[in-house]
Amino acid sequence: MTHDTPLSPRSLSHLSDVHRRVLTAAQLRAHGVTPAEQTEQCRPGGPWRELLPNVVLLHPGPPTGEERLHGALLYTARAATPGVPLQPTSESPHRPRYAEAVLTGLAALTLHGFSCTPAPLSLDRVDVLVPRLRRLRSTGYVRVLRTPVLPVPQSVSGLPVAPVPRALADAVAELTDAEAVRRLLTEAVRGGHCEPAAVVRELTRAKLLGRAQVRDAVDSLVAEGRSAAEDRLYRMVREYGLPDPVWNVDLRLPGGPHLGGLDAYWPDHAVAVELDTRAPRPGDREDDDALWPEYARKREHLERLGITVVHTTPKKLRDCPEQQAAVVRTALMASGDRDPAAYVVVLPR
Repeated sequence: MTHDTPLSPRSLSHLSDVHRRVLTAAQLRAHGVTPAEQTEQCRPGGPWRELLPNVVLLHPGPPTGEERLHGALLYTARAATPGVPLQPTSESPHRPRYAEAVLTGLAALTLHGFSCTPAPLSLDRVDVLVPRLRRLRSTGYVRVLRTPVLPVPQSVSGLPVAPVPRALADAVAELTDAEAVRRLLTEAVRGGHCEPAAVVRELTRAKLLGRAQVRDAVDSLVAEGRSAAEDRLYRMVREYGLPDPVWNVDLRLPGGPHLGGLDAYWPDHAVAVELDTRAPRPGDREDDDALWPEYARKREHLERLGITVVHTTPKKLRDCPEQQAAVVRTALMASGDRDPAAYVVVLPR
């Protein structure tokens, strides 16, 4: 029997090509293949081979990268009712469901489109998240990672994949090379996969910020994130036809105290834009880190002086720049209806 030979009279048309080539022992039984027949087909030199325990590759050659990932998920997915193959979901009617199994680490980052991670075929290990109470062992090329709460997976090429921040944390946990850590974190931000705050938050949850190679990389990550956010702000002003502001300035009262730095300022309108690029640090509360009171105090002080402060984030500039431009434009247009702002000194930052 070859992988092109029907396994049984039951149709396999609901399975994609890769799903035809990798099946569990339970799925084979459901298609009429007895355990004895499976053993015979998987003998040395036979047409099939056992890829992982109870996971069979239906051809004699080495698995492709896609087959390795599919096999890892089949091995770790919660078993269905004995003798009943995993069923397609309503969201994806042509693909089986991988219950309680989520790809993470380097494999997940590769699927997300990272260029500095190995191709699936080159990965020595495929990491899969499963619930903490699952009784499942790492085996072969599959490493089982237990977690109290599975992240909500994203579907990439039909596979359940951990969000980038979680996949990064799981990958970084196994790395000792500082340069490799820096490359991963930098690409996450430079490639637009996620914001620095989300990465640092996940690294904090994983208790990885105490490692020197991670701490140093995070400093580069925050700087990279600010630079990327500033570029988005420049593009927003240019592409949506806003008047040119003065960039990266400090405000002071004449002969008085420093009022704070701003990313963009329109002196004739007394309108400012401030980028919130805070990243949580160890000891910060996740919903109220130590920098927020400083942001709030500065904003309140400037607004008492008649200066309108538009507060935005890198994520907003990435996901909805037109909306953010509209907010700034509205503030500029409304400036003529407000009382004149206090005179302030504008200095380069």
